[in-house]
Amino acid sequence: MSPDLKPAPDTVVLDGRPAHGRYAGRIARMDWSALDPRPGWLWRRLHHKRWHYVGLGNAAVFIGVAIVDVGWASSAFAYLFDRESRRLLADWRQDGLPGLQAHVGDAPLAGAHAWFRGPGARLSLRHEAGDRLHLNVTTSALRVKAELDLAAMAPPLLAIGPIAGGLAHATQKTSALPVRGWAEAGGRSFDLDTAWAAVDASNGLLARDTAWRWASAHRPGIGFNLQQGYFGGQENVLWLDGQPIALGAAQFDFDATRPLSPWRVATDDGLLDLVFTPEGARDADKHLGFAASRYVQPIGCFNGMVNGKAVTDLLGVTEDHRSRW
Repeated sequence: MSPDLKPAPDTVVLDGRPAHGRYAGRIARMDWSALDPRPGWLWRRLHHKRWHYVGLGNAAVFIGVAIVDVGWASSAFAYLFDRESRRLLADWRQDGLPGLQAHVGDAPLAGAHAWFRGPGARLSLRHEAGDRLHLNVTTSALRVKAELDLAAMAPPLLAIGPIAGGLAHATQKTSALPVRGWAEAGGRSFDLDTAWAAVDASNGLLARDTAWRWASAHRPGIGFNLQQGYFGGQENVLWLDGQPIALGAAQFDFDATRPLSPWRVATDDGLLDLVFTPEGARDADKHLGFAASRYVQPIGCFNGMVNGKAVTDLLGVTEDHRSRW
């Protein structure tokens, strides 16, 4: 374990205050109810945001699935990117009512339960016996049944930190998880038994306007998570040979008007310096008057230097995201 990452605490709130820091290990729940003073009901309804995201891929495909509860609304998306043809075979999304059509629980891994139900759509991520997460997606465009194995995973990152314009945020992120399962899209079937997955479980009291750049890539022996934006460098971490290492501030050098051109992603401590070459992307723009979001998530490979050693063809994603929520 990195000396910069302490063992994860039992709770995100200690003595009435957020337990700010970067940690290694699981936390049972991300529950803000012990805050003192506790924000009022209306403020919490407008600012409490929770989501579960799973990204998984192999030589043939990359799949991204998210279930999101923003307090006053919910949404979900699921896509499948065919790496051979370099196009999206499925790109589904839907909005819904929180509590009625969607739920994102406070448990990030053990005990995790997130679901979305809408017209023609059923999505769920649920922890079940054997320390496995079961991912199920049924939509008109995409079907996924996958099992993610938590039993032998590297210690996950837990990051807790302050939020300008909000209050606090917590996120639990894993590196490469073995996958068993299958997916169907565009009249084709894909075997996922050679895929590797990463889980992002996030829960925070955030600002109305939130923006970030993000990068995530994983395979056995190496993985990383980087963010530049609303959460500072709190969630920047590198996994090497099963051990998490805290990283410095991340820099993203890219052309926002041409997200399929190469990106350079580096950290100011010199431990990571990579070029990301996109193969394709998922993007979405929503404008609801009182709320809006702009999102692009390119899929591709990272090449460069990590901890003084060359890394080639590391599959992952970058992201440029702005939300008024």
